[in-house]
Amino acid sequence: MRVPLSWLREYVDLPATETGRDVQAKLISVGLEVETVEQIGDGLKGPLVVGKVLTIEELTEFKKPIRFCTVDVGQANGTGEPQEIVCGARNFAVGDKVVVVLPGAVLPGGFAIAARKTYGKTSHGMICSGDELGMGDDGSHGIIVLPPEHEVGTDAIELLQLVDEVLDIAVTPDRGYALSIRGVARETAIAYGLPLRDPALLDVPQPNAFGYPVRIADPMGCDRFTARTVTGLDPEARSPLWLTRRLQKAGMRPISLAVDITNYVMLELGQPLHAYDRTRVQGPIGVRRAEQGEKLTTLDGVTRTLDAQDLVITDDRGPIGLAGVMGGANTEIDDTENTTTEVVVEAAHFDALSISRTARRHKLASEASKRFERGVDPQAASAAAQRTVDLLVLLAGGTADAGVTEVIAPSAPHTITIPANHPDKVAGVDYGRETVVRRLQQVGCDVYGQDELIVTVPSWRPDLTDPNDLAEEVIRLEGYENLPSTLPKPPAGRGLTDRQRLHRRVGRALAGAGYVEAPNYPFVGEHVFDQFGLAADDPNRKVVKLVNPLSDEEPALRTTLLPGLLGALRRNDGRGAHDLALFETGLVFHPREELKVAVRLPVDRRPTDEEIASLTEALPAQPRHAAVVLTGAREQAGWWGKGRPSDWADAVEAARVLAREAGTELVVRGGQYGPWHPGRCAELAVVVEGVEQVIGYAGELHPGVLKTLGLPARTSAMELDLDVLESASAGVPKGPKISTFPVATQDVALVVDVSVPHADVEGALREGAGELLESIRLFDVYENAAQLGEGKKSLAYALRFRAADRTLTVDEASAARDTAVSLAGERVGAVLRG
Repeated sequence: MRVPLSWLREYVDLPATETGRDVQAKLISVGLEVETVEQIGDGLKGPLVVGKVLTIEELTEFKKPIRFCTVDVGQANGTGEPQEIVCGARNFAVGDKVVVVLPGAVLPGGFAIAARKTYGKTSHGMICSGDELGMGDDGSHGIIVLPPEHEVGTDAIELLQLVDEVLDIAVTPDRGYALSIRGVARETAIAYGLPLRDPALLDVPQPNAFGYPVRIADPMGCDRFTARTVTGLDPEARSPLWLTRRLQKAGMRPISLAVDITNYVMLELGQPLHAYDRTRVQGPIGVRRAEQGEKLTTLDGVTRTLDAQDLVITDDRGPIGLAGVMGGANTEIDDTENTTTEVVVEAAHFDALSISRTARRHKLASEASKRFERGVDPQAASAAAQRTVDLLVLLAGGTADAGVTEVIAPSAPHTITIPANHPDKVAGVDYGRETVVRRLQQVGCDVYGQDELIVTVPSWRPDLTDPNDLAEEVIRLEGYENLPSTLPKPPAGRGLTDRQRLHRRVGRALAGAGYVEAPNYPFVGEHVFDQFGLAADDPNRKVVKLVNPLSDEEPALRTTLLPGLLGALRRNDGRGAHDLALFETGLVFHPREELKVAVRLPVDRRPTDEEIASLTEALPAQPRHAAVVLTGAREQAGWWGKGRPSDWADAVEAARVLAREAGTELVVRGGQYGPWHPGRCAELAVVVEGVEQVIGYAGELHPGVLKTLGLPARTSAMELDLDVLESASAGVPKGPKISTFPVATQDVALVVDVSVPHADVEGALREGAGELLESIRLFDVYENAAQLGEGKKSLAYALRFRAADRTLTVDEASAARDTAVSLAGERVGAVLRG
């Protein structure tokens, strides 16, 4: 919202010495985000005057049209003689009043004016356009032609209001009242402790039966509709300079008198209005929901297909406007042929949610919809209509009809009960009842009561809905900067939870293993599950959908981390980084079978465990997952060796790293799921309270999935459920006891069928070796049909034995090894090689 300081001063008697910067600081202190203060006309220096064109000589000997003019500028040049000026513009004629800058003046941007010889003539000054004076877009892009009533020699700097300061305010969604001069003036008056001259305090005639007929079919969508009629308008009337300049400073382009007046009143009072050419409206004006598939051509010339939820303005022909967003082309005021002499003025109040959804649905953001969706003062509609009628009568010579239409749906003012000391508790400051009441009254509330206050919220503040909103008003007006800086005192025993500790350890472990963390947005499109090849009944296909997603292509919350990670991998690979190892830890979301309503938590105390549990039950299930993706080289080539590409085993090893951090045993076996290659996929499981649970998968992704997603060949991935992994752990891992006795190492090579997983062989060896076994490591896999036989492979293990209280003998170590090999033979048919 752009607010000219000169306009603001009309409603608040600011000290003459106050600059835009001073007002900015005051408004920021009461909570408005004033981003910049624009100095309009900065550096402008006269003489800049009104002149009358006396003669025009066309200079035809040049490549482009040039005109040599004489202009009467009165006594502004010190002589009273006509001023000779060379000009290339052609949108003025003899007798026109124009803006003339004389030698010695300086235009915005430091452009000094002096007499100079050009095109064979001497030009003593310049005839100015709006762009040269920094006036903004007036739609003409040519020389400023003034109305004939302005006297020659008049100071044009004051006439055109060329010097001013404009506050640019970023209005947050909860402060729709600040999208008006009225609302900003109220905040300014509060900040300075000055009275406000409310522009909405007008004498408005009572509604009667003679007004333009209006029919409201949807009182929930439109609870107030005011219609006024003005006839006898002068179709040649133009917007006066003061009106066009205020619109330009506020960032709007002047169009025609009737439209300019409705825009002016909207900026002034915050109430969007619409003016219809009455001769083009057929029958009563109505408000209803659109019929599915109805068509409407809006003022921007686009024919739109309407939705059944759209609120429309109609006449006997059908829709003539998209309510609260944009009018229709079939009833617009014609600003080209100047034929409009009768106008129906609409000032209505529409449902904010309906207008917001319509504007988003049609991708049609307008000044009107921006205000309606943030909340417009319904009580200001009749005053805005009256203000519009008054200006049409004053500036266009019209006559206001006696008929006044006002359709109002019954409603009661919103009241809030609040303890008088509630703001004190929220802020931790002793304001006292007197201060609380005074501040609430300043924002327009009616306050009654002593210890328990009954507050009636003003109509222009629909954002005030509960006691905390009122507390915020008191706190912001008393000054956030006055709140004491105090450190909270956390109760003992409420540090990091075990879940949080595991989350941190996992992140550090993966980073230490060479992975780079790549957090992603938790949004997905359901098409990704088809790309992953998930079964139709897969639980991961059941998603929680957002009512207002950031992107229509990703309306759901993720049930797996892989879409985001693989998308990050694809982007980085496409930008030339081909050796990648990424990881992410984060929440995934699963809908609950039974939907519950969330409770509102208190802010004056810590929620109880029961309240937190109730809130948690109303939310989707949110387990924490960890995932990695790899592609390219896992070990870089160099002088030290050839390097090694990443493969499925690296993804499995990442899962083992997480299991070690959780202090639990991970069961790894062959598996098959979704996007993973059926022959290179490991199923990951843990034992929780004696029951084995599958917690994820790791391995190489399916070539079909890689092709569909545009990923490099041989890309691998791992994902597991950290919460279940934590539940299987014995708490924080403890460091192993270090024995002072030497280790005894025994190597064994076992021949098994190629279908036997290494995990099964290792499990049998570990169980058979007993308590003397310190560690076991697979160090070689060998396949050779000529030596081992068809369908056989050799697995070589290094077994380390150690006792805590003695040095083991060779016989003890050999016996433990033989027992381990024997059990492996019984379990998986393993035979010692050689």
